[in-house]
Amino acid sequence: MAEDSELWDVICDRPYVPTKNVGEPAVMVPKTRKEYNDADRKVVEKNFRTKKILVCGIGPDKYNQISACQSAKEICEALQMAHEGTTQVKQSKIDMLTTEYELFRMKDDESIQDMHTQFTSIINELHSLREIIPRNKLVREVLSVLPSSWEIKVNVITEAKDLQTLTMDELVGNLKTYEMKENKDNERKEPNKEKNLVLKAENNY
Repeated sequence: MAEDSELWDVICDRPYVPTKNVGEPAVMVPKTRKEYNDADRKVVEKNFRTKKILVCGIGPDKYNQISACQSAKEICEALQMAHEGTTQVKQSKIDMLTTEYELFRMKDDESIQDMHTQFTSIINELHSLREIIPRNKLVREVLSVLPSSWEIKVNVITEAKDLQTLTMDELVGNLKTYEMKENKDNERKEPNKEKNLVLKAENNY
């Protein structure tokens, strides 16, 4: 659509074929190329431009799957089938990803960034299969996957923020800030801990 908003119509509908009425009663038949007028040529060109964009946008491994396709609509349908599979295969993928989404948990030694990367990967795969999860539900899900050590922070966010309007970026940013502060505090405590151990050892002597 960035190239031409009408190109997407070629994929959604069908290639435009200029026609003319012939005989009595009139029968609609395709025009020959020599019979095209300027308007016909412009619309037919959109068919080829759309096909070119699709062909140039895929790798050689996918080209063999669409090389026999005659129209942009056929190419798009072939790529969709290759990616999603049949309706049954697509539903199986959705079911597996949904289970993975529901069972997802952040590990105790995992960072917020790593957790968010893995979580987003699952969401994006579901999105590519047209399984859209509402934003506010995603925010609540992230809060529920955090380890028990995050319980105090989760309670603070739940009480202080409106989870209906809180965005994922805001939530992750808030969690990262808290994580950095916690890591900083732990770094300060570590030297004191070592110092106490040394003093304890000296007193034992």
